[in-house]
Amino acid sequence: MRIPAHSVCTAIRDDIVAGVHARGGRLTEEVLARRYGVSRVPVREALRTLEAEGFVVTRRHAGACVAEPTEQEAADLLDMRMLLEPLGAARAAQRRSEAHLKVLRGLVRLGQERARRGHSEDLRSLGGWFHETLAQACCSPSLTTMLTQLRHKIAWMYAVETSPSPVDSWAEHGAIVDAVARGDGERARAVTALHTERATAAHRLRFPGAAERVRTSQHAVNMSGLRH
Repeated sequence: MRIPAHSVCTAIRDDIVAGVHARGGRLTEEVLARRYGVSRVPVREALRTLEAEGFVVTRRHAGACVAEPTEQEAADLLDMRMLLEPLGAARAAQRRSEAHLKVLRGLVRLGQERARRGHSEDLRSLGGWFHETLAQACCSPSLTTMLTQLRHKIAWMYAVETSPSPVDSWAEHGAIVDAVARGDGERARAVTALHTERATAAHRLRFPGAAERVRTSQHAVNMSGLRH
């Protein structure tokens, strides 16, 4: 396939996350250039970027290879998300635009409708779009970049079980948007922390030897606490 040179990094990253390029596998410039229909120059630049992001490592006598994160490194990512996503929501409450708010409300309406009808196949992509928009709404390029990279890495390292209660999950999304719309940063932080804690319990490491459950929620999320 042929893609624009500036999109090579995204294409390689997406293929790593999808498992097209296996953990520990070599990433040769020539093969990648052929695969994506570009010269070796944008491939070389993409591999440097992906190494800085932690998806690629350079090994002596082997060159660029897909990274092989440890279980501890994977667990650290979930801890980081539990700190950064509530911060991002608090910032979004202070800085979001009306355009951000319109998209977030539209996604919540769609998500709640799909959840009520049992259309679970749509909910994962809607959830990803929701959290991506929320990260953009914090209007902090560095924080948005960190949250985006975390989501990519977590998707690479973890499989996520279907929520046993998608209606409740999208009610939490709605509560986050309500707080963001009111400009209530502390409320947005608290509701997002509860939502992230519950979502984390559904993550299972993809690579062999992983513990069956990396995280369990220490406190049940009380939906009544999300309502006024």
